[in-house]
Amino acid sequence: MAAGPDLSIEFTKQFAEAATPLFADFRLTVAGGTVLAIVGPSGIGKSSLLRMIAGIDKDFIGSIRIGGVAASDAPAPGIVFQDARLLPWLTVRDNLTALIPGLSLATANARLAQVGLAAESALYPFQLSGGMQRRVALARALAANPRLLLLDEPFVSLEPALADEMRGLVQRLVAESRATVVLVTHAAEDAAALAHRVLVLGGRPARIMADLDFATPPRRAPAARRAARCIADRLAPRQAENRLPHD
Repeated sequence: MAAGPDLSIEFTKQFAEAATPLFADFRLTVAGGTVLAIVGPSGIGKSSLLRMIAGIDKDFIGSIRIGGVAASDAPAPGIVFQDARLLPWLTVRDNLTALIPGLSLATANARLAQVGLAAESALYPFQLSGGMQRRVALARALAANPRLLLLDEPFVSLEPALADEMRGLVQRLVAESRATVVLVTHAAEDAAALAHRVLVLGGRPARIMADLDFATPPRRAPAARRAARCIADRLAPRQAENRLPHD
């Protein structure tokens, strides 16, 4: 299977009411098939960057290109938000087919099977545990675009054991699909478990304070813990900065 698209990012972003840009001449390239984690303090602009890559926020100066195509014209990415965002009046399967134009029942069923929910496709969200709802959200993202996934704090508020389980599931699915992934997180553990590359953002305008390269995501516990400490050490000074709006 071909790797996901590469990303080419070069832009300035400023909110009308802000004296200082959120990003100024921010430049980033991401190779196709890379799992990129972006970490930094609240308010630094991580989620804003994700919305621009998704083509949702077009109010910036510069360009964001996905596989050589402007983000606003590229196929919509698969997005996993901080909560599942399921429609309660639709079944699990309909939460995929009704929200993704042209998605076949066969593809919807296949994506649900990938996340271990083949038997739950006719249930409603209220009949699922919180972890199962997150799995539906992941299946929906894969159904929307298995080649480019944007993950916005996907494991936040989960119990530690369930977060570990979800990280393992994402690891497996991303390895199978060779997707390009951009993960926004506050947790060094998430970045260490999943990412080939970790960017630590800081300052205002936001800039890259550290660019850490992990050839392959650490999967064994000791290696993952060492990577998490490495990320946390670089993140700690950024966390001490003043919190800023518009994250």
